[in-house]
Amino acid sequence: MSTARAGQAEEPESYDDRRRWQALGVGLVAAFMTLLDVSIVNVAIPSLERALRAGPSDLQWVLSGYALTFGLALVPAGRFGDVHGRRNTFVFGVALFTVTSALAGLAQSPGWLIAARLLQGAAAGLVNPQVIGMIQQLFQGPERARPFGLLGATIGISTAVGPLLGGLLIAAGGAEHGWRWVFFVNVPVGIVAVLLGWRLMPHRPVGQTAQRRSDPVGVLLLGLGVTLLLLPMVQREQWPGPAKWLLLPAGLIALVGFVRWEHRYARNGPPLFDVHLFRRRSYGLGSLIALTYFGGFTAIFFIFTLYLQTGLGYSALVAGLAITPFALGSAAASAIGGRIVNRFGRPLVAVGLLTVVAGLGLVALAIELAPHAPVPWVTAAPLLVAGIGSGLVIAPNQTLTLSQVPVPQAGSGAGMLQTGQRIGSAAGIAVVGAVFFSTVSQTGDTWSAAFERSLLVSAGIIAAALLVALVDIAKEGPLVNASGRGRAPS
Repeated sequence: MSTARAGQAEEPESYDDRRRWQALGVGLVAAFMTLLDVSIVNVAIPSLERALRAGPSDLQWVLSGYALTFGLALVPAGRFGDVHGRRNTFVFGVALFTVTSALAGLAQSPGWLIAARLLQGAAAGLVNPQVIGMIQQLFQGPERARPFGLLGATIGISTAVGPLLGGLLIAAGGAEHGWRWVFFVNVPVGIVAVLLGWRLMPHRPVGQTAQRRSDPVGVLLLGLGVTLLLLPMVQREQWPGPAKWLLLPAGLIALVGFVRWEHRYARNGPPLFDVHLFRRRSYGLGSLIALTYFGGFTAIFFIFTLYLQTGLGYSALVAGLAITPFALGSAAASAIGGRIVNRFGRPLVAVGLLTVVAGLGLVALAIELAPHAPVPWVTAAPLLVAGIGSGLVIAPNQTLTLSQVPVPQAGSGAGMLQTGQRIGSAAGIAVVGAVFFSTVSQTGDTWSAAFERSLLVSAGIIAAALLVALVDIAKEGPLVNASGRGRAPS
């Protein structure tokens, strides 16, 4: 019996070294496009508000609705790609993202734009697990470090460069319609990604494919849990009173139900997500590091953009340029981190986390010591330091976290990792944003104090991720590289 008939679905011989790197390039472009839309819209909010006469609740859903549906789609989409093949899922996701981007750019009312953003987020959730699963599928053992390094650079750059690109597009398109180009820019890129993705992405499922039962109860429980956790965070400003936080324990109960159900479901066939992955220390602690780090990391850009544009009156373009040093440092360090993670293992992640904390502390110190100097100038060098640290965190941690995940579970494992990142981002923005706004309302006369205080909270959250990394290092003994095999410390 042939390998294909046995359901082992090895990649065809045509996947030589050149073609798999071409496929990776297409995946990274699509990932960049979808992750960019997490942050690029922030600087477009003032012009969007004026053009569509959007209220505060509308604007909140434009920003957060994308993150909500993004997080909901990740694990089911990852599992679907594992079972049915990644190419069709990837191409459909990119095509949907392209269409909904065009619809968002054509929006004539807040409701129209919100609906487009919700669908756009779901499309992003379809795409991203396929990219990580593809890396697991086409690259083996230690050679995964380099493509994961490039993916880490993509994540870091897309998050940091979003405000800059948004500012450039708004400046080019004009104050009235520039915000539309924030969405239209995705259309030509998406069309090319669809065509190349169909040609280059691996389409065969990996591993045994005889059992393709769906897991609707698992999908429902996970979706309910993630929704209940994210809703009070994304609507923190629009839902007054403390009652909304009761949704958090309800969400945790739903997630506990999801874990118990997946244990039961696994007795009869492949579950939506194999919860036993969390018993692997590389995956369990790595996922916790990612969740915590993104809680502090993503919030930095949220409060910095608010501080520069709303507090100090800088334009969207200048606000974007001010964050560029972080993006440059992250890009350079991610490429390096991907190459050396096999040598240093989790200690490299700890060094990166420590560097980010130090860089953020220097940002706060620079603003405190030079209160009348231009903020973009005095924060450039500290943000560069923080960006270098971030580049040593995201890519190496992702490589180590997924190192021992079996390839047939690569999509669902990556989806759960990214779901944690989305939850961490929402929680971090909620906590850090609350500190920022409460400080502004209390002090009244200084945005700098609000930014410094909330920045230190972000640094504290990242320090918590550092503690998790140190626990992993303490338990690790011999260092474990990206292939999952131990080696003696050098």
